[in-house]
Amino acid sequence: MDGRMTLTDLLSPAAVISPLRANGKKQALQELALHAATLTGLPEREIFEALLQRERLGSTGIGDGIAIPHGRMPGIDRLVGLFARAEKPIDFDALDGQPVDIIFVLIAPEGAGADHLKALARVARVLRNQSVLEQVRKIRDPSAIYAVLAESAAQAA
Repeated sequence: MDGRMTLTDLLSPAAVISPLRANGKKQALQELALHAATLTGLPEREIFEALLQRERLGSTGIGDGIAIPHGRMPGIDRLVGLFARAEKPIDFDALDGQPVDIIFVLIAPEGAGADHLKALARVARVLRNQSVLEQVRKIRDPSAIYAVLAESAAQAA
């Protein structure tokens, strides 16, 4: 992976969840771990534990209603992303105190090193684009959300 990596390298149409139904941070992470398990073949419990462990270090809520939970996992050979739009905003202990409705999960191989950080930066850059945010907040259909993200990823590349 290099500087040309885009969101669509991390995200497949099957990895867009809308709406995500969860009443809190832990439930949201459980739902996302379940989806991630089906995409990666990794055990759901281990994914959930990795995400939860990262949240214990500090919230991955980066502000603007966005959270980017992430974790490193053995047994995976590429970065995998999941995008979710919450049905109703979730308290995520975000840095700005705002509830979160846009969640992008990133699962990285254990030895991903800088690629993991580059991917996080790329995700944050796309999601902080106000027009992208407005569009994905309005759209209910997962494939339409994927199309918006893919288009913005192509423009950002």
